[in-house]
Amino acid sequence: MGRIQLLDCTLRDGGYVNDWNFGHNNLISIFERLVNARIDIVEVGFIDERRKFDINRSILPDTRSFEEVYGKCNHKDTMVVGMIDYGTCSLSNLQPCNESILDGIRVIFKKDKRKEAVEYCAKVKALGYKVFVQLVSITSYNDEELQDLIKLANDIEPYAVSMVDTYGLLQKDSLLHYFYMLDEGLKENISLGYHSHNNFQRAFANCQEMLLCNTKRDVLVDATVYGMGKSAGNCPIELLAMHLNDYYNKNYDISQILEALNCNIMDIYRTKPWGYNMFFYMAAFNSCHPSYVSYLMDKENLSIRQINEILSELAKSEDKQLMYDEQFIKQLYDNYKKIITDISDESYNNLKKDLYNQNIIIKSAGVNQDVMVKPDVDDSKVTVSDDNRIYKGTVIWVNSLAKDITISFDSLTDKGIDDKSDQLDEYVFISDSKSYVNLSAQLSDRPDTVKIITLSDVTPNNGDHFDYVFDKEEFKNTTGSDEAGDNSLYILKLILGKCGFII
Repeated sequence: MGRIQLLDCTLRDGGYVNDWNFGHNNLISIFERLVNARIDIVEVGFIDERRKFDINRSILPDTRSFEEVYGKCNHKDTMVVGMIDYGTCSLSNLQPCNESILDGIRVIFKKDKRKEAVEYCAKVKALGYKVFVQLVSITSYNDEELQDLIKLANDIEPYAVSMVDTYGLLQKDSLLHYFYMLDEGLKENISLGYHSHNNFQRAFANCQEMLLCNTKRDVLVDATVYGMGKSAGNCPIELLAMHLNDYYNKNYDISQILEALNCNIMDIYRTKPWGYNMFFYMAAFNSCHPSYVSYLMDKENLSIRQINEILSELAKSEDKQLMYDEQFIKQLYDNYKKIITDISDESYNNLKKDLYNQNIIIKSAGVNQDVMVKPDVDDSKVTVSDDNRIYKGTVIWVNSLAKDITISFDSLTDKGIDDKSDQLDEYVFISDSKSYVNLSAQLSDRPDTVKIITLSDVTPNNGDHFDYVFDKEEFKNTTGSDEAGDNSLYILKLILGKCGFII
């Protein structure tokens, strides 16, 4: 392998966390710590003409502004670079390189803009900058598109071409596939880079895999302090620097990085944490834009299983997966909701039929409620004895199940017979996933006669079967504070009311 360069992009990618508002003292402190740690390349922020100059932020309107922020710093042998999201900065905002504190500029672009973006890169290079061609969402490229990009890059010979795993989707095999395609096709004087995201906890591991690749060209790997960055964050530079010291004879000063972490980054992390979490895992698991996950989670009426089922439909329209289309996800949601509505309608019909002409006893947090269809209830209905009180009817428990309770038929009890095998069905209404978890042990031991009523955002465990499922959205804004503050009891009574019971 040729030369290995470590690139820190905390001040740029990390800025997604705090809108690039690090504060001027923190900007200088982080930059100087990274220089003193002997990091090869430090990316100091975005160049974006849409933003006004702010000395406290690392997103600035032109190259001249970086001189005002970092101009008094000694960057020693460290290469200093900025980044442009293609289309957000005209060439008129870029000084010639020999007049700027920046040694290089990285240009990010999506694959459908690759031709004009690479032409723009050529013009930036003509100003004297080392130009980095950054392939946003590398996983969206097919082989033919990547070969086209390789040809475009070879024509302008940038300093580096980098694979950008924007949504953290790369596994080992796909990473190596893209790496070797680029390595085989690019001219030897072009460095090959990798920018990771941590949706699958693969950022550090993928950097290690890339460094093991057999190549003669120079390579560079991106990282940030404590993994600070967009969505699930990036590869932590303190880990990668340690790895390079241990296995590649590098000499990065880890203590300087940890000082930046302790003094500059941890206060941000405590108030605006980043990193691997379920939300970004779900986006990566479904190979989709995170905004699709946000749209569905904001509905507050879907289980995680249901969200994944809807997102799986995106795979049938690959062009939509990584390009967010709100109308498209709305259509998928509406289609899925129709299925839920049909299931809910069927549950109403079945529950009404199964409870027909029964006296219902609702047991919820010590509250007993009699709900009747008619007063002349058949005397053969089940009798429930609890705390020395006698009730006649079919029991519906709310988010609970009795452990010790006597259940028998009047007609059998008169003959001295207490045969629980003849008892009527019991019911339990489970209003939310947490209550379902709290009942797990009891439900696993329940007799087959206990039937489960629940809402559509509760997902059954393996082996469990929900007998009646009702659409959560129907009750999303329901409050039942008039019933001892028990909204679950209130929702159950609404369900029974729709089944024709007198509440």
